[in-house]
Order: sequence, then structure tokens, then C-alpha cells
Amino acid sequence: MVLQNSGNRLARPHFDWPLCILTFALGIFGVIAVSITNFDPSLGSDRPLLMLITDSGNGSWQAIYLLISPIAIAGVMFFSYQFLGRIWPVLYGACCVLLVMALSARYMEGDTGTFSRWLTLIWDRTLQPSELVKIAVIISLSSELSRNEKPVPNVRYFIRLLVHVGVPMVLIILQPDIGTMLVLIVIFFTLLLAAGCSLKLWFGLLTSGIAALIPLGMYLARTENFRWMRLISFIDPHLYSDAGGYQMLHSMLAVGSGGLRGVGMFVDGTLTQLNYVPENHTDFIFSSIGETMGFIGAMLLLALYALLFYRMLLLAYNTPDRYGRLIIIGVMSMLMFHVFENVGMNIGVMPITGIPLPFISFGGSNLIANMGGVALVLNVTKRKRGVRRRY
Repeated sequence: MVLQNSGNRLARPHFDWPLCILTFALGIFGVIAVSITNFDPSLGSDRPLLMLITDSGNGSWQAIYLLISPIAIAGVMFFSYQFLGRIWPVLYGACCVLLVMALSARYMEGDTGTFSRWLTLIWDRTLQPSELVKIAVIISLSSELSRNEKPVPNVRYFIRLLVHVGVPMVLIILQPDIGTMLVLIVIFFTLLLAAGCSLKLWFGLLTSGIAALIPLGMYLARTENFRWMRLISFIDPHLYSDAGGYQMLHSMLAVGSGGLRGVGMFVDGTLTQLNYVPENHTDFIFSSIGETMGFIGAMLLLALYALLFYRMLLLAYNTPDRYGRLIIIGVMSMLMFHVFENVGMNIGVMPITGIPLPFISFGGSNLIANMGGVALVLNVTKRKRGVRRRY
């Protein structure tokens, strides 16, 4: 018996520096991008980049989140991924409790009309539990799908998996947070397929899920629900210019105005600086990148993402441990869907769902959760076990 792929460094336990470097390169890109959206021209632009960042309210906070992210990475890597797989009920349950606390936050404050997505922390900072839920679901689903030789051995186990994903999904829908709901669906279907689920069952479940959503869509369309208008506005943004199409039309114009090289990163009078696109520091930050950095800057960002996903794909391919491989694929699918959906809604080819751009959009919860996902991948590569085979 010999160790499979013993000559391949990626197949051996190691700390994957290329993945870590790519992640923090994206994080630094995000700090600069957020600072651009929060630029105050009265302070002048002929200052060092560090001063431009520290003088930006959102930019400085994003820098702080990035600086403390190694603590989150170290925390996730402190425990082996096998141990995290064994205690997944604790992680899963804690995240569900946080979701319930977020839902009841406004009720506790006397507002009984709406639910909340956030928990208020110190210094008026907030925590969005749904971001943490995505990581917990990746760990728990990967653990469950790797328990048996067949990922779905019987109907009872299949129902268990549906309940497993359904509980946090219902809590997230109540917030409501359609974007995170879609991310959980993508994670679920991707892990099922990667675990070896039969295509017949996979397509059957997908078809049933789509059919179940049709009545909901018809109801929302009949009541002209604002969130439904946001979802379908990408079909013809001009038709919904007073509702969901407003942000999309303005975003497309901002991206197109950047041209090849962009209009400049810290420039007075830009569409970004004038807040022409609502939420251009969070969900629509790609429009700011397209305007200020142009096609070259946007392609540089997408190239970094492509390298990140390619690296994760290589690591998954060279991870013989089924549980570890599913974790990597789960994290990759989560980040890839975020990028695909966010960039798509910024350029008018995908519906608006409120999904942030990983490592780039402003927000501590999203950045720390994404860093935690990368830390899971690093955890797997650091502690994975070799597979022996017979000759």
C-alpha cells in the first residue's frame, strides 16, 4: 500500500498560502472600493491612500473588519474540521437561536410591524446571523452527506436533510431575506450533487422546488409586492423604473460611464461620489468599481475571483477525505453564487436580491463570514488525511 498522490504537494497536509493571499488581496481591494464610495472631496484627494481610507467612515470600518479577520480565521482553524463536524448540532443550533433573536429584536423594542435581520452590538455595530448560518449549514450538511456511502440512503434520511436546511431557511424567509435563502438553496443542491446524489433525484427535487415557488410568485405578482418587483425588474428595468428597476438602471449607467480605464478613484463629481446609485457601498459596489476603475479594474477584480475559485477547485480535487472535499465545494459554491448574482444584478442580467459582493461590499458580518469560509478550506488542507490504496 502506498499513499495516493504522494508526490503531489496539494494532496498532502499544508497551509495553502496562495488561497490566503488571494483572499486578503480581495479584502484590500474591498477596503479601497468602500473608501471610494465614501470619499469626501472637501478633504482633498491629493493625500496618501492610507489617509483617504482612514478619513472615510465606511472605509475605515471595513479596514478594521479586515484587520480583525485573521482572528476569525485563527478561531476557525484552532479546531480541526473533523471536530467541527462532530459538534455541528451545537453550531447549527446556536445560529438558529441567533436568527430567532434577530427576528424578535424589533418586537423587544416595541415595533410589532416588521421583523429584523440584525442584532445590535457595541458602538452601534450590528451582527447579521444569516451570514453565520451559511457557514454552519456548510459544515453540518457536509458532515451529514459524508456519513453514508450513499448520500441519500433512504426517504427518511432525505426528509431529514430537507428539514435540516428548511428550519434556518424558514427563519430567514421571515426576515425577509430572499438573497440568503437563495444562497442556502444553492449550497444544498451543490453539496447533494457533489456527494454523489443520483441525477434523477436531484432533478426531481429541483423541479419540485421550482413548482412549489410558482404559487408564491403568482401571489406576489398579483399583490404587486415590492420585493417581487425587484426580482423581475431585470427583465425590463425601464418598466419598473420607479421600483426595483431604479437601482439597476442607475447601476448600469454608472458601470458604462467608466469606459476602459475609469473616471478615477477619488474624484469629485463622479456618479459614485454623488450617490447616484443607492447602496453603492454594499450591494451595488460593483457599479462604483466599474465607474471609477473602468473595464480594467472590473476585470482585475473578476480575475482575482477566478483565481480564488480555481484554487479551491484544485484543493477539492486533491482532498481524498469526502467530508473535507464537500466543505471546500460548499464554500466555493457559496462565494461563486454571491459573485455571479451580485455582478449580474449590477449589470442588469440578474434579479436584484440584496446579495453582497464577497470581500468587497461593506459589512462586517459578511466579511467575517466569508473569511470563516476560507478558514474552513484552510483547515481542511492543513489537517486532511491521505488515502491509501491497494495495488
